[in-house]
Amino acid sequence: MCLLHQMGIAIDRAVRRTGSPSYPQTISHSKAKMPETLPDKTWEILLDRINKQRCTPFLGAGACYGSLPLGADIARKWAADYSYPFPNLDNLIEVAQFLAVKYDPVFPKERMLEQIAGANYPNFTAPDEPHAILADLPLAVYLTTNYDDYMAQALRLRRRDVRRELCRWNEALESEASVFDTGFEPTAANPVVFHLHGHTIPESLVLTEDDYLSFLANIARNPDLLPVPIQKALDRSTCLFIGYRLADWNFRVLFQGLRPRLKYLNIAVLKPSEDSEHAREQREYLNSYYASMNLQVYWGTASQFAYELRQRWKNVK
Repeated sequence: MCLLHQMGIAIDRAVRRTGSPSYPQTISHSKAKMPETLPDKTWEILLDRINKQRCTPFLGAGACYGSLPLGADIARKWAADYSYPFPNLDNLIEVAQFLAVKYDPVFPKERMLEQIAGANYPNFTAPDEPHAILADLPLAVYLTTNYDDYMAQALRLRRRDVRRELCRWNEALESEASVFDTGFEPTAANPVVFHLHGHTIPESLVLTEDDYLSFLANIARNPDLLPVPIQKALDRSTCLFIGYRLADWNFRVLFQGLRPRLKYLNIAVLKPSEDSEHAREQREYLNSYYASMNLQVYWGTASQFAYELRQRWKNVK
């Protein structure tokens, strides 16, 4: 079975389980259950890789919790505003797909960028703010599936000369200039934030069902859509996925698509299931499942992980 077909199956199953690939529902750090942290040896490896600039963070929507509205809330508002006729009112990608068909493909993307433009920045001074701790680390490449500029802004506040780049995953983006065209090589002092799913250009956003299918098909067909420095970062480092949920199909499909490149230990920060009766059994099974893929899971929120990472990093420096 080809990779693209496997991706399609994963998408179909996961879309039925979850409503928002972009802004998942999470709970606040103060109300969250105690996390199930990583083994000490894994922490040692992670901190050593960070220190050697051989760690590549991936940011998901949970890293933005508290600053941006939930995807389900956006979907319900759009459903009410634009007379969405189907029952799945809190499924953002399906509501966005409806708007793309009813108006045009860029219409929901313009609405999404307006939503982001009206949001407040996170508190980058908080000890559990994920972007802030990542900006304090000596890393050269940051990847994100989010549309906001929070990671770049956190790096600027640390006086690091950051560039923002996007994945040119469709024909409308092919003419967009890239810093990599000039031979730019990211460093800790001059890092890059690479947006896999787009940022300020509406056509760059991966938002609707059609967008996700096209994005995955194009990436599978043309791996060079990822610039060489991004490919090197993936090939030579531990990847750290922060701000995803287990049910997020963009995480599961993203990870499966990247697996051929991920040769080292990788870590995912996943919000645990709220099913208290079976939560322990689910985590034990999934720990075993992901361990076979060189992926270890920190079961907790992005803010919980950020706080613990900050405390442990202080002891390294």
